[in-house]
Amino acid sequence: MEAVEFNLREAEKKADNLFQEIERRNLIAAGKSEYELNKEIFSLASELFGISKYWHKRIVRSGPNTLAPYDENPPDLIIQQDDILFLDFGPIFEDWEADFGRTYVLGSDPVKQKMKNDIIAAWHEIRDWFVMQQELTCAQLYHYSVAVAKRNGWEYGSEIAGHLIGKFPHERLKPGDYNLYIHPENHNSMFTPDASGSKRHWILELHFVDREKQIGSFFEQLLV
Repeated sequence: MEAVEFNLREAEKKADNLFQEIERRNLIAAGKSEYELNKEIFSLASELFGISKYWHKRIVRSGPNTLAPYDENPPDLIIQQDDILFLDFGPIFEDWEADFGRTYVLGSDPVKQKMKNDIIAAWHEIRDWFVMQQELTCAQLYHYSVAVAKRNGWEYGSEIAGHLIGKFPHERLKPGDYNLYIHPENHNSMFTPDASGSKRHWILELHFVDREKQIGSFFEQLLV
């Protein structure tokens, strides 16, 4: 395993540990606002790992806010009983970026539970399909992700299905340029090296929604 991938995997392990501790401490609970939960997670990350720097905005979205894609900033909601919510955090561990997202369901609503379970299974299905490819564009991976969502009975909720990741700060592009995103307009190969000739590393992020029921789910981690 190359050094860059090793460091990205190590950063992701720490992000996973952070999310496990969120669950262990029962931070996700009805009656608090998304903002309050976000602050609690920020404090926990600082306590556990000394993290105060994130490479993208920290996201906690519940109920109808789970329909909103990344770029939107919906109003703060109070987490409800039997709610569905997701977390999307991009902490930086010793200059290496992680990007980690998970969905949680409070209660036993079968549709919400199915949505949560479906997106987990879909992520692994898409990852397994990806690693079998020798030639693949970012657009093709995006469309495959949309097809998997539809096969499971969900609408795909985002204009991207992932993005580049690396040592902070990773390669950046101007707004509207999708050449470093898993986006339907990016017809570049997933396997194209970066400007220095090194291998690029990707995050696979999925967003499934049901607009009629006003719910969504999210799952994100390193595409390895």
